[in-house]
Amino acid sequence: MKYCRLLPISLSFCLALLVEHATASDQAPIWDSHTNRPLEKYDNPPAYIYRLDTSPRMISPHGAFVSYQVNVDAMGNNIVGDAANECSISVDPTDGNKMAIGWRQFNSVLSNFRQGGWGYTTDAGVHWTFPGVLEPGVFRSDPVTNSNETGTFFYLSLLGSLCENMYRSTNGGQSWTELQPDGDAGGGDKQWFTIDRTNGPGHGFQYQAWDVSTCSSSGSGQFSRSTDGGITWMTPIVIPNQAEFGTLDVDTNGNLFIGGEGNVNNVFYCIRSSNAQIGSQTPTFDQVTPVNMGGVLTGGTINPAGLDGQLFLAVDRSGTATNNNIYMLASVQPPGQTTTEVMFVRSTDGGLTFSAPLRVNDDANHQTKWHWFGTFSVAPNGRLDAVWYDTRNAANNRDSQLFYSYSTDAGVTWASNVAVSNAFDPSQGYPNQSKIGDYITIVSDATGGNVAYSATFNFNPNRGQQEEDVYYVRVFPGGQGPSPTPTPIVSPTPTPTASPTPTATATPTATATPTATSTPRPTPTPRSEPTPRVRPTPSPRP
Repeated sequence: MKYCRLLPISLSFCLALLVEHATASDQAPIWDSHTNRPLEKYDNPPAYIYRLDTSPRMISPHGAFVSYQVNVDAMGNNIVGDAANECSISVDPTDGNKMAIGWRQFNSVLSNFRQGGWGYTTDAGVHWTFPGVLEPGVFRSDPVTNSNETGTFFYLSLLGSLCENMYRSTNGGQSWTELQPDGDAGGGDKQWFTIDRTNGPGHGFQYQAWDVSTCSSSGSGQFSRSTDGGITWMTPIVIPNQAEFGTLDVDTNGNLFIGGEGNVNNVFYCIRSSNAQIGSQTPTFDQVTPVNMGGVLTGGTINPAGLDGQLFLAVDRSGTATNNNIYMLASVQPPGQTTTEVMFVRSTDGGLTFSAPLRVNDDANHQTKWHWFGTFSVAPNGRLDAVWYDTRNAANNRDSQLFYSYSTDAGVTWASNVAVSNAFDPSQGYPNQSKIGDYITIVSDATGGNVAYSATFNFNPNRGQQEEDVYYVRVFPGGQGPSPTPTPIVSPTPTPTASPTPTATATPTATATPTATSTPRPTPTPRSEPTPRVRPTPSPRP
């Protein structure tokens, strides 16, 4: 396939060649996410819209779960002809009614020119306001949002230069302040960040990591830290093994953990820095543990120009027997398989060793079905909530549903999977870019999880196809009827992986099951006609 590297031909043509070659040789097509993934760069001019059609916003119920459209106009209606995907949700931990979602906003499917879209809610996700993009006319991508413990929201946004900006909101996402001039937060493609919410010396610090395609000011560095709430960032440093396509989290002792897949070897790693919380010191990485996730990250098939998912790492800070457990989950392609599975591992010793990979999706014919965009979060009481796209019910093996499972015993067992959305065709409504983003997200609380995802429930009559939109859905244990008794899917017996021997911060080994019972948060009654809201103006940049 050397022609794909030498000739100025389209990515879709290259992918077709790869598929044809693989079929002819009786092997699965190989799509290397580290080398074949298109960069988030400006390549289409903005598309001009001469008319703006609307239709009623989509409310899509499925059993006990209801998905509400997020990317709506000022009157609460669907915008016909746009596209929105790759969504990241943040929730105010002091008031669960207040949430914000950031996404890639395409004003027209005729162009892949995207901007930083966002929406906010004050009634637990039933109604959403989309005030506009972060910076009109400016290319932005890879939105990542988060919240600190007091409910201040942050939004990290990637520019076409592969440099970034951090935005802050003190009013629940209703307006945003850009914390530095465009691009001055450094960074690179597929960036992610986390916030230290502990009471240690690193309280309030922000940490971010990205892949090997970097902003010019980042050099070869893939990691940076802000000690002043995202305003200024240190000179980037290198992450061991060039680990990428993952997320970060902080344990209760202030230790930072980064999860990712090595750029050159497709090995997953859990990487620790115990001194990143010391503002006067340059962070170093004192523990690097290879982790068997049961497969590798892939892309280019069910999501032709994108990933099938990335690695998510999260730490238990529940204060229970599972406190400081480290968890990793990803949709990966197992050896000899052409589709992906949602796989999970855990560490009870501070990241020194990890359990054997455990499959979360429980369908019988899983080897031939897609389980993609897997993501998860840890609730304050230690419960784990996982969601993903799933084709188990699709005869064409393409139409997907959002599925959900949870665990109350630190991921040793997982509840029976349940579909929480109607089926949708992810190949419809592409904004001149053949993917529905690269990820979805979830944030958990004591009784359930808040999910931001993209789906194609709306129909665009002007193009005779469905369109990509962003949705919010509340998931919770018991939504499938009586709470099931979790049963093992595969053997959860831990098998230590090779790891170095630096001094580790000891954490208690725990297998106790949290005893809290989960009940769904009451769902506000939908209004038949949303009340128009004033479009707030984002705060000016400093």
